[in-house]
Amino acid sequence: MKKLVLKNDWMGKSPIIRIEFLYEFELKELVKQFPGCNWDTKKKVWWVSYEDSKLSEMLQYFKGKVWLDYSELRKLELPKTFSELPVMADFLAIEISKFEDWLRNKRYSESTVKTYRDAVSIFLRFLENKPIEEIDNHDLERFNKEYILARGYSGSYQNQVVNGIKLFFKNRRGVKFNPEIVYRPKRQKILPNVLSKEEVKIILDSHQNLKHRAMLSLIYSCGLRRSELLNLKITDVDSKRRFLIIRQSKGKKDRLVPLSPKILELLRSYFKIFKPSVYLFEGHRSIGKYSEKSLESVLKQALVKSGIKKPVTLHWLRHSYATHLLERGTDLRYIQELLGHNSSKTTEIYTHVSIQNLGKIWSPFDDL
Repeated sequence: MKKLVLKNDWMGKSPIIRIEFLYEFELKELVKQFPGCNWDTKKKVWWVSYEDSKLSEMLQYFKGKVWLDYSELRKLELPKTFSELPVMADFLAIEISKFEDWLRNKRYSESTVKTYRDAVSIFLRFLENKPIEEIDNHDLERFNKEYILARGYSGSYQNQVVNGIKLFFKNRRGVKFNPEIVYRPKRQKILPNVLSKEEVKIILDSHQNLKHRAMLSLIYSCGLRRSELLNLKITDVDSKRRFLIIRQSKGKKDRLVPLSPKILELLRSYFKIFKPSVYLFEGHRSIGKYSEKSLESVLKQALVKSGIKKPVTLHWLRHSYATHLLERGTDLRYIQELLGHNSSKTTEIYTHVSIQNLGKIWSPFDDL
């Protein structure tokens, strides 16, 4: 019988269970379908989050299919920060549901609704279902210290969580947390990841499947976010004027992006073969829009075929689009409009990764 070897490991500060096995396509597909299973591109291993109940779940799932060797898997005495939080009380779940309705009525995006809902849920569960009227600033400070910081979560995550909690209490109970209680981390100045034009071409040309190639090509050629690509409808392509209409994207804004003759030709070829009904890119078995997970898989397959070892994400293609425009002399104000940025400061970050001017700088080392 085929064998899986389970071992302890860590993903940053989070404990995980490594799943090791001799590669077989069918076995890989079986492992991939286990709930919560992930592939680490750096360690080249499948893994799941460590929980005390995870082994019994895996034994049940793989029973009669493969043999699990867990002789090297140790039970961890996890700190309190990794302990399972209590189940949400019904009276608090009702409050969170009302908060979600309020956010949607205010036209917050679904991703923001989910982020804020999850933040409030974790906070209230961390406080062991403490009644809302008894919660104060000290509880928020303790949550930040013992949950967010103890788990090593990022500064951006901390800001999202705190914002969601503050908005919940302001809305549901008229309580406003003192923003000075929880010290906000300084915003990290992280440079965008950019691929060379040669690397982009290799990635885009790696797929023989016309739909897959068209999706990745459109993201790069128009600088699209993942959600923007997936929400595109057939009617959003203005082939006569050679424009793509991005509707109600981040910040609830519409914008126009020019379509190159090459991408239009590729889209026409794709359309003739796949004949989408409503969305420009639809799922294999339905007229619904293509899923985020499937799109991520398309990129992963392209990276494997291209041999590029960098941890490329879909957003790298958007960053590369902006940087390559800048290197060709496009004004930053136009790039800002094309990307849909509210502030020019957001767009200015691409000046730090453009090789147009940096490449001209003389190094004194050459004179040694």
